Amino acid sequence: MSKKNKHKKSNPYVKNGGLLNTNFGFTGGDFVVGALIGAGITYVLTNEKASKILLKTVAKGTGFLQAGFEELKERFEDAKAEIEEAKN
Repeated sequence: MSKKNKHKKSNPYVKNGGLLNTNFGFTGGDFVVGALIGAGITYVLTNEKASKILLKTVAKGTGFLQAGFEELKERFEDAKAEIEEAKN
């Protein structure tokens, strides 16, 4: 190993030692996924109909979560009452 190459750290994005061979990392799956997510968010934010549909879906989801929490609270209170009853 020469003195020049001894202190260089290997870069996984640089193939054959050239910057032009890397395509700046845009060919990887992470870039494609990020671009698709960004495009989806942009579409929802700029399309009024899509925004309404998304908000309705989120509202329904929160309604289901609230109903689930209420059911859990009720079960907890029932269990607590059974424990108190068993003590007496």
